[in-house]
Amino acid sequence: MADLSGKTAVITGGSRGIGRAIVDEFLKSGAYVIFTYNNSEEQSNEIVKNYKEKGFFLEAHKVNLNDYNNILRFYDDVISRRGSIDILVNNAGISKVGLFMDMTKEDIDEIVETNFTGTIYLTQFIVKKMVMQKKGCILNISSIWGNTGASCESVYSATKGGITMFTKSLAKELGSCNIRVNALAPGVIKTEMNEWMNDEEKRELCDEVPLNRFGEKDEVAKCASFLCSDDASYVSGQVLTVDGAML
Repeated sequence: MADLSGKTAVITGGSRGIGRAIVDEFLKSGAYVIFTYNNSEEQSNEIVKNYKEKGFFLEAHKVNLNDYNNILRFYDDVISRRGSIDILVNNAGISKVGLFMDMTKEDIDEIVETNFTGTIYLTQFIVKKMVMQKKGCILNISSIWGNTGASCESVYSATKGGITMFTKSLAKELGSCNIRVNALAPGVIKTEMNEWMNDEEKRELCDEVPLNRFGEKDEVAKCASFLCSDDASYVSGQVLTVDGAML
């Protein structure tokens, strides 16, 4: 297990799915975790309650990544109390499955603002602090569809492709400040995001994976923990694909 002892980590979209698994893994690795959620308030409060009873240190904050001022208030609040942020994991993301021509303006705006624009705004705030600290680690959760594109998820794929290039560009820009920037590109992982598929569709998709199964959330989380730890101190600008050799 990677060692994140003494580090403060901000994780967006940490109440469920891959984000929840990353919260779990980071806490076990010794980090002080601050995670955000948008709609899952009851679930988030339960996560905090359960972990605090076990002696872990964490916070949950309701943050709408479509709202610039909300992001700024969250950042100011964290810095005023913690003083610094060592790790940022940009995990929050949404997708809407359907034909591109049927997507509404509201659908497109929500996906782009949540997956891409909000990520850039929060990263910019935190990067300014990391530059002052002369250290930091940023991990973006992209997707294999950001590399190849996915039918009926065109806007989602576009935002993830943007995140991949944002990762590589920012790593070059911030390297001289001792700030590492990497990304994970998960394949088909067992989360709520693919629960819309019926059993037959899941079997057909599973047949496309050479390992012949969907990935587990904790398998992605362990990769996240490694990339954010000192064990990966010379790893930056990389996109690690976690897809069971699907692509």
